[in-house]
Amino acid sequence: MATLGAQASVYTEQHRITYYECDRTGRATLSTLINIVILASQDQSNALGLTTEFVQGHGVGWVVTQYSMAITRMPHLDETVTLAVRGSAYNPYFAFREFWVRDADGETLAYITSIWVTMSQTTRRIVKLDEDLVTPYHSEMVKRIPRLPRPISFEATDATISKPYQVRFFDIDPNRHVNNAHYFDWLLDTLPADFLLQHDLIHVDVRYENEVQYGHTVTAEVNVLPTNDDGTVTTSHRIRVADEKCCEVTIQWQPTTVA
Repeated sequence: MATLGAQASVYTEQHRITYYECDRTGRATLSTLINIVILASQDQSNALGLTTEFVQGHGVGWVVTQYSMAITRMPHLDETVTLAVRGSAYNPYFAFREFWVRDADGETLAYITSIWVTMSQTTRRIVKLDEDLVTPYHSEMVKRIPRLPRPISFEATDATISKPYQVRFFDIDPNRHVNNAHYFDWLLDTLPADFLLQHDLIHVDVRYENEVQYGHTVTAEVNVLPTNDDGTVTTSHRIRVADEKCCEVTIQWQPTTVA
């Protein structure tokens, strides 16, 4: 596993965290974390000639199906971080991509692994990867890509917190589906403000299952599980449209270290 994708191209760039990318604590939001690493990924793709227009010219768009995130701490306001991205491996239908967010001392603030597929722009179904879209990354062709942890299977209870959200025109990205970073705003907004102020993210597992589209009303749900002896706590999340499950997420938290 340590050598997976060792020959793959690693792309890096710097990013300064701005006030509109932070919450009231001055730390970057989870949606910001995803947005900036995906920006670096797109910049790498553009540098390789794999622009959105080029990809869509093949009748497809890239779609993420899973994330697993290990977070040491969130970047803070005005901090300049280094983003690194590598398309590490792929098989006929799935691509495995890694992201790193590092501080000025080179310490890793977040390490993110992800699984991607290509979706037909006409049928909205997963299709086989086109070699033209993966070869430039020098990714390793493998029989099986690494498995990412599955989130806890969500079970609604009397204690479940839920909120509805209308999918707006401005939630749709150039791939013609909801920008996946928006899910994190919906997911975390279901938690009480006191909880968010008193806890720091340490791990996030995400699995997308069904597409959310313009005009849908989604329901974001969360269960806060019992606090562990060391003060850490797990939250289990689901995004659904009516009875259709769209996304499940498990998040691990620790007591905040920020006053």
